[in-house]
Amino acid sequence: MSKRILVVEDHVDNRQIIRDMLAVTDYEITEAETDEKALAAIAKQRPDLILMYIQLPTMDGYTATSRIKADPALRSIPIIAVTSYALSGEEKKARAAGCDEYVPKPFSPRQLLAEIRAFLQ
Repeated sequence: MSKRILVVEDHVDNRQIIRDMLAVTDYEITEAETDEKALAAIAKQRPDLILMYIQLPTMDGYTATSRIKADPALRSIPIIAVTSYALSGEEKKARAAGCDEYVPKPFSPRQLLAEIRAFLQ
């Protein structure tokens, strides 16, 4: 059975980049463009990993991550923050919210794929 990845990103172009990057894998990809859709998808599909973009329209990715990690049934799902917020202190903020890894944009597709594979071994 293939591993499931939830991509939480509000920009269609960014979701397409991730789809293209993961097309060479056997991972099953689900997408959510809002925090509400992401939380619903997580509850329904129980992904094996979440790629969490931080600049979401209604609730930022840090808050969404905190909510996910606060739920004992979901806490073990690895979350990789993918963000253009690459300022000093942002990685610390992401990890404090519960993100397991932090990947700043622009990212190397090879590096991000290696991070994903490390969590989904």
